[in-house]
Amino acid sequence: MRPIRSVTLSALTAATLVLSASACASSDDAGGDFEEVVIGADLELSGPTAAIGQAYQRALELKISQVNDSGVLGSRKLRLDPKDNRSDSSRSLTNVGAFANNPQVAAIVMGTCAQCVDKVADTVRDRRIPTIALAPAGMVASPVQKRQWVFKVGPNAADNAAALAREINDAKKKRVGVLYTDDEYGKEGYAALRAALGTGKVKAAVAVRPTDTDVSQAVENLLDRPEPVDAIVVWTFAEQAALAAASAAQEGFKGSLYFDGAAAGDLFLSGQRATEGATMVFTQTMVIDDVIATTPATAARKQWFRDYTAKYGSYYGFSSFAADAVQMVTNALQQSTSVSRDSIRSIVETSQFDGLSGPIRITPDNHSGLMPQALTVLVARNGRWRLATG
Repeated sequence: MRPIRSVTLSALTAATLVLSASACASSDDAGGDFEEVVIGADLELSGPTAAIGQAYQRALELKISQVNDSGVLGSRKLRLDPKDNRSDSSRSLTNVGAFANNPQVAAIVMGTCAQCVDKVADTVRDRRIPTIALAPAGMVASPVQKRQWVFKVGPNAADNAAALAREINDAKKKRVGVLYTDDEYGKEGYAALRAALGTGKVKAAVAVRPTDTDVSQAVENLLDRPEPVDAIVVWTFAEQAALAAASAAQEGFKGSLYFDGAAAGDLFLSGQRATEGATMVFTQTMVIDDVIATTPATAARKQWFRDYTAKYGSYYGFSSFAADAVQMVTNALQQSTSVSRDSIRSIVETSQFDGLSGPIRITPDNHSGLMPQALTVLVARNGRWRLATG
């Protein structure tokens, strides 16, 4: 398994957040007067994907603290306003409406719930508030004509599928089974994987609900074939991926396990024995302690990994996407002569920088910023994710 070589666009830019003219408020503290800029965050802080939502909140808080401590915003200070959507799109609509009504909120960051982003898309357009989605589903930022005010930072199904297909083909696997979530991202990933692998290689596929806490029957159905599969691709979030690996081991599966990047959770794996040897396509930052820093961008990623781990005890893979969302708004504020939401949106739409997740490029025709060069191949080894070599 060979790592996909990452490339950089430019040295990592400094951070600061963005704000609308109406998104500033005067405050007073020991350091004197400053303008407070609020980033609204609509996250899954409870419910089935709470682990991801809470990791996003931690990352947003850490990155905002770093921006404030750096002083790059001058007289401005950032503040996070997190709200729990409970993976309920109606609740997201309420949260986003409240953010839009608050003149201090300069931009919104949304979590992993694609349906939540879809539900609020018209609202953020009509209220003209820039929104950065961390959900992996492509539909959150596409078609661009309907997502003028929504941008995406995170894995893309087509890129992940292409990278997984290369690994599967290089390993000469002939019969592939796919376990995927019955939601927008799962369906998108399954279709992309079938296209990337070519005709006939996917021999079995089973969908599970995103809320399922037991996938043993689904895995059994996947393996119960006259001609057994020699590889399983798991296209789910981390908790279900771990369950699938354990179920496959219990069923005596001797083939290879492959995880989509959505399965990236904690650096250290709870189901060590079941996941040993599994392959995952994700960003290099997840295993940046295996990488020698030879560029400013790599050095910044190593520092982020250390800072997050020092503050929260263990690294969580998705955290860098939230930090990059802050950076996008930050860069827009640095470049803008105006602090209006319209100005922020216009600058975010042409973002190009080396993020903590990898190179990010957004254009008016493509609002999904993470480039395929950000991806590399990881392997589960001795209870944690490592950079694949050889």
